[in-house]
Amino acid sequence: MPTYDIGLEHVSLAFATKTIFTDVTQGVFEGDRIGIVGKNGDGKSTLLHLFRGAQEPDSGRVTKRGGLTFGMLDQRDPLDDNATIREAALEGRADYEWASDNTSREIVEALLGGMSLDAKVGSLSGGQRRRADLARLLLKDWDILALDEPTNHLDVVTIHWLAEHLKNRWSKGQGALLLVTHDRWFLDEVCESMWEVHDGVIEPFEGGYSAYMLQRVERDRQADVRETKRRNLARKELAWLSRGARARSTKQKFHVKAARELIADVPPMRNTLELKQMATSRLGKQVVDLVDVTQIFEKPQGMADIDPDVAALSASASRVDVVNAMYAEPQLHGSVEVAVTDLTDPRLVDAGVPEAVESAEEARKKAEAESGNPQLADDREVRRMNTGGETIGGGTAATDSDDDTAAAGVTSAARKVTVSGREILDDVTWLIGPGDRFGIVGANGAGKSTLLKLIDGTLTPTAGHVNIGKTVKFAVLSQRLDELEKLGKYKIKEVLSRYKPSYIVDGKEVTPGQLMERLGFESAQLMTPIKDLSGGQKRRMQLLLILLDEPNVLIMDEPGNDLDTDMLAQVEDLLDGWPGTLLLVTHDRYLMERVTDNQYALINGKIRHLPRGVDEYLELVGRTTDERGGVVASASGKASTSKQTSTSVDEQATGAASKLSGGEIRAFRKSMASAERKMDTLRGKIDGIHQAMTEVDPSDYVKLGDMQKEIKQIETQIEALEEEWMEAAEALGE
Repeated sequence: MPTYDIGLEHVSLAFATKTIFTDVTQGVFEGDRIGIVGKNGDGKSTLLHLFRGAQEPDSGRVTKRGGLTFGMLDQRDPLDDNATIREAALEGRADYEWASDNTSREIVEALLGGMSLDAKVGSLSGGQRRRADLARLLLKDWDILALDEPTNHLDVVTIHWLAEHLKNRWSKGQGALLLVTHDRWFLDEVCESMWEVHDGVIEPFEGGYSAYMLQRVERDRQADVRETKRRNLARKELAWLSRGARARSTKQKFHVKAARELIADVPPMRNTLELKQMATSRLGKQVVDLVDVTQIFEKPQGMADIDPDVAALSASASRVDVVNAMYAEPQLHGSVEVAVTDLTDPRLVDAGVPEAVESAEEARKKAEAESGNPQLADDREVRRMNTGGETIGGGTAATDSDDDTAAAGVTSAARKVTVSGREILDDVTWLIGPGDRFGIVGANGAGKSTLLKLIDGTLTPTAGHVNIGKTVKFAVLSQRLDELEKLGKYKIKEVLSRYKPSYIVDGKEVTPGQLMERLGFESAQLMTPIKDLSGGQKRRMQLLLILLDEPNVLIMDEPGNDLDTDMLAQVEDLLDGWPGTLLLVTHDRYLMERVTDNQYALINGKIRHLPRGVDEYLELVGRTTDERGGVVASASGKASTSKQTSTSVDEQATGAASKLSGGEIRAFRKSMASAERKMDTLRGKIDGIHQAMTEVDPSDYVKLGDMQKEIKQIETQIEALEEEWMEAAEALGE
């Protein structure tokens, strides 16, 4: 038996209703970078707790090399609510102690940037607490580092930084990393091997997440072949018993086609044109138009109900001893003059103007008293549910003016009020059409949640207006599970009975129960009360109920929370064929790139299209940060630690280019552009061949072999073009 730094020897563990591990022997060597995947409840977190010593096995033992240090980030932090960030995260370190070391300073700026070190832990938002706990862990030296869902509550920039930090934290062959996460890009970027926890065992795989998926598909294919052979033998035996020995010549009933089985888990490409046509028939030509929209919050408290994390960040940043952030969205401030008839105007209320908020509350209480209904619906929710064909903002949604005046988009205001404060959106015009599938990225605090609330009519813009199509039916999958709390006492079967008996999904008729099974539920769970579901199950149930409502505009805010990698693939497959307009906010790069066709970034109060996706956003953020002398990991995977570093690189590039004549520079750039175009064309040919291979008989090995040879030849051409591109880029110093 090999000698592990830390390992399990014949470990078995079972809880009251579930067996977690059965005679497991597995361990970690120095230098390992292991990603751990599996379904929710299969034992990923329990495995880390066994290594940590927080969980004792029923049998077997956990071995550990003497003097080994083991640090773990749990899903629940151990921070004291009454302690300050300096005490809890920095553990009393003076500013000069962490600021004098480049690595420590980078960790603090990346994770605690924008927060006051004297703020109480109990006053922090969930995302800020997560960052503080992660900083506490990373500031120490550990032989083995175990991280349980470290990317939760982190934005794209910070996730990218964390990946670079973990890759460079130890020298090659030193330290060890155990990583549990549903972020597949993160697994691919950081891990060199994978463990799949399932059915009481730990199955190892070489390579990152992509390599693991390839090996897993091949494993499942071989298992299917073996199972088919076993079934055939059993059928032959049954035939012999039934009809006598002469029946031993019974022909095989099943035939597993290897090529088709290998691509069984690969989802088909979306037919974007067909989906847009279906969406247009459901929605018409207009969905949501943002026209000259400006959103201002007069005080941080004014946006507390809209984006609690942003409000907490703003409140924290107003204190002393605020840590400089690695990257933080610039705090834009502005003012706008609003013409109103009274202070209950939704534009003023949603902007957080104190007098308007007080007036609206008094009006609400008065309306409740007059109606005799103490549970009067939230005005914002009413607005969201009744926005079809309406124009939100621009003076029309807030006045008691006559129809002619309202139609003209003007107001009979008796006064003008100036709203000034933090500006989230600055004169934004953005048109969202039928069938559009948009992904939205941005730093924490940039205003993504605010943007979504403006789109669905929950929030009234301070200036400008939002036009919502007459046929629009919104559905919002929020980060919170408040929608399910009202259904907590009901069983799943009772809730599903309120919906239609059948739906058309991917051209097939399915029942709500079948959709439920597709999202990972078992038929035996139909009698389970909603309140007894786990966090991941509630998330899936929330998505199921939204889809059963048959919306035509779906807004999703971090839908991947609490879902394992297998369930994320199921959700992606379900959304692939969904015919409607989709708006997605997520920090999961794989999820965004899979289910959306175009990505946009919210930067400096503007909405910017990202033709090259998240990589382009990281480049934009990197340039912005370098200009301010900050720290950020660029899209190429190299970390810029200071403004000086960036400057030196630029100087080198300029020096290399200065040695060339103008004609040579133009020639090299032309060569790079030509190589890029040719590579794109060749990659398109490969995609076409792969598509054609799915239609070929898997038993026709000659034809499949020829097509594979053609792919290899094209890949060789691409490699040659890549070398040509690299040589040109090197000559230019890029």
